[in-house]
Amino acid sequence: MAHGGMLSAARALFPEAPWPFLDLSTGINPVSYPLPALPAGALTRLPDAGDELALREVAAAAYGVTDAEMVVAAPGTQILISLLPYLLPVAGRRVAVLSPTYGEHEAAWRTAGFDVSAVADFSGLAGVDVAVVCNPNNPDGRVIDPAVLAGFGGTLVVDEAFADLEPGGLSVAAALPRAGLVVLRSFGKSYGLAGVRLGFALAEPSLAARLRGALGPWAVSGPALAAGLQALPDAAWRAATVARLDRDTGRLDEMVRRVGMTLVGGTRLFRLYRGDAEAVFQRLGRAGILVRRFQAPPDVLRFGLPGDAADWRRLEVVLAG
Repeated sequence: MAHGGMLSAARALFPEAPWPFLDLSTGINPVSYPLPALPAGALTRLPDAGDELALREVAAAAYGVTDAEMVVAAPGTQILISLLPYLLPVAGRRVAVLSPTYGEHEAAWRTAGFDVSAVADFSGLAGVDVAVVCNPNNPDGRVIDPAVLAGFGGTLVVDEAFADLEPGGLSVAAALPRAGLVVLRSFGKSYGLAGVRLGFALAEPSLAARLRGALGPWAVSGPALAAGLQALPDAAWRAATVARLDRDTGRLDEMVRRVGMTLVGGTRLFRLYRGDAEAVFQRLGRAGILVRRFQAPPDVLRFGLPGDAADWRRLEVVLAG
């Protein structure tokens, strides 16, 4: 499975498993932001340019940049990942991705015809034309000091998809409008609204304008605009969510430890464990619980978090059995 959340593939792999699956294979917040009813016209009218600007303004405040002109709103960060190889002004063809990490970064640059290398250490990014870093990293939660990232000399793409609910001071966005720096932020993961399809790029104003131009008008849907405008300024909800996730990650770590797996790392939205990964994957899958396994390394599993008491109990019973 190339990504988490592939429930049709899981159903084919475990046809006798009870349905519906409990999907713990993604890093999406299982307790979503409590959106109110959509405003009139969100589904029946074209998205309004004023609402799009308002969304960029609240995103600028939420993500720590000083000007909405440095913000690009998009239908998810994946489309931005796919577009960047064609829109970033790059002098050469050498791209390095700090790995292992989210595979679509390497795939996007390779598809666009660049010479892509996967490097295991930050020092391996030196001297390339474009460097790509996920911070915190998916799937192991590795964090690089933003001061180190800000001091990088070349074109740098920093994917901060899992940064929203992590400790403050993690983002490199404060370094903008530094030339050559692009920061990606995901909305759906932290707010548990992945189906809304909303994400952001942060970049110096001229590059941000170029990205907005490539996306064209009405790139963000009316419902996504409404969701972002409501949720992004809600600091109280984020604080309460962080407190809940701190309790839940500790609980998950202890449950998985009891089956002989050890914590490798993670964030408040996912955990990576090492041990007899295939046996645990199969046990969970047969019980209708999907976690994320990897071809390399084959001895790790990534777990998302259960949402409600019934889901926690379901996981606990299977792991204890």
